[in-house]
Amino acid sequence: MTSRNWRLLVAIVLGTTLNPLNSSMVAVALVAIHHDFRVDLGTSTWVVAAFYLTGAVAQPLMGRIADLFGARRVFLTGISVAAVVAVLAPFSPSFGWLVAARCVQALATSTAFPAGLGLIRAASGHRVPSYSLAALSVAASASAALGPTIGGLALSAWGWQGIFYVNLPLNVAGILLGLLWLPAPPPSDPSGAALARLDIPGVALFAATLVPILAGLLELGSSRAWMLFAVAPAAAALLAVRELRTSSPFFDLHLLARNPAIVGVFVQFAGVTFVFYSFFFGLPIWLEQIGGYDARAAGLIVLPLTGISVAVTPLAASLITRAGARLALVIGSSFLVAGTLLMLTIGPHTPLVVLLGITLVLGVPSGFNTLGLQALLYAVTPAERISWAGGQFQTFRYIGATLASAVLGAVFRQGSSTAGLHSIAAVLAVVSVVLLVASVFTRRSIATTAPP
Repeated sequence: MTSRNWRLLVAIVLGTTLNPLNSSMVAVALVAIHHDFRVDLGTSTWVVAAFYLTGAVAQPLMGRIADLFGARRVFLTGISVAAVVAVLAPFSPSFGWLVAARCVQALATSTAFPAGLGLIRAASGHRVPSYSLAALSVAASASAALGPTIGGLALSAWGWQGIFYVNLPLNVAGILLGLLWLPAPPPSDPSGAALARLDIPGVALFAATLVPILAGLLELGSSRAWMLFAVAPAAAALLAVRELRTSSPFFDLHLLARNPAIVGVFVQFAGVTFVFYSFFFGLPIWLEQIGGYDARAAGLIVLPLTGISVAVTPLAASLITRAGARLALVIGSSFLVAGTLLMLTIGPHTPLVVLLGITLVLGVPSGFNTLGLQALLYAVTPAERISWAGGQFQTFRYIGATLASAVLGAVFRQGSSTAGLHSIAAVLAVVSVVLLVASVFTRRSIATTAPP
């Protein structure tokens, strides 16, 4: 890899840490926000939900804007807006203003991954830069895993406001390195022409379809959920009519029909994240309520899940470079099946070493499958749509995570139990088998070469 490409990658990776970091570290600040703004604890969770709902729509939107207006411009604008939010959000006069600030933060930090993917594509061409994609994956996993720890330190030093302040060094460094190291964009359409191609009605209908589905999953079990679900089909029908008729669609149904491999990547990624987050969130609940572990011990038991994912990602990158994405997906999905079946053996007296072993087994797929699906997406998506596809890829992460939360809420509504954990494991095992079959039938080869 040349020094120029190393600099490009460092600048992109720095920016891509912001979204996963801010999605996870706020969890430790909910109690402080609840006390400071005098809202109930349930209401305080809207600082999390608002970020997720906004990000789910913003990721493909920012990707499409990057495709049209230039990835470098969008990347730098997003980090700059995120810096402004980090300065102003701590002075929010009310809880509503804080939630609004989190929405803007989600919008701004959603620029980095899709725009970064576009910048990597411009530098690498069609060949799959496995190690560059691995760096993005490792950065996202590590920053999300470290978020609660960083958030806890910031909270102890500055209160809940600290979860915004800690962004500033990353924001400033990202802006400076981006200005210095990101390549100047090629000539593009005049801003007016590009704006006309953005398809704002399509964006609005996409949001009207996706947000009620995700919000309904978060409200599952209440009457509000079914009201939200009822909105989605009508919005989806209007979206399909709009996108099939417009010459520059936001949600390009013609592209997806011509290239079903892209749809397959999205659906598989939702499945992988559903299994991952179901275990990541579900096991600690069971460990605390049934296993007899305190919160700190439960957190330490699932920590290897992220650690092994980060550790195996370079191995997955090397494998993808030599043999393509399919083998990595098959290996990851095989571990997924094994890990979910092992979950069926967990009981109140399961030794700690066995629990850690299951955690390690289920951590492997996060590295192999995530990187394999990223590489496959990169290979099968046209260059002019790569940032949008990268953003949509992240949207399906939100879908998988939200679905996991909904299933856990439904099964553990009256409290966790070993039978409930086994029911979840059975569902996850079925999903994992489907993912393994899909991996086996993934196209045999994609264009791969050594990384740039």
